[in-house]
Amino acid sequence: MEKLAPNYKKIFTDILIEKHPEKYERCHPILQKEVLFMLDVIKLNQMIFAAEDKGTAEFSRKQRSYDESSILEILAYQKRNGYNNTQVASKFKLSRNSVAKWRKIFNQ
Repeated sequence: MEKLAPNYKKIFTDILIEKHPEKYERCHPILQKEVLFMLDVIKLNQMIFAAEDKGTAEFSRKQRSYDESSILEILAYQKRNGYNNTQVASKFKLSRNSVAKWRKIFNQ
């Protein structure tokens, strides 16, 4: 049985049209992509709902999940820029342990 993913394009398009039409133009290039990766979803979420308090941001960060392509993109970013685990974790608001675990799993 194949795992079905939410249609993020439809969800974000509806939110932008109904509640934040002024932000549609800024988010449009990301919504035009063929496939939205988790990093794209997170970026859209930040662009639309930028003002959030610290408690909400922490809860949101703990509830994130990343697909393999997003993890590989983060690790490639780390390698390309010569960052250590702490710097990557700070940039993407992750745990250092998550980055270290991903590096072990994907041998980067």
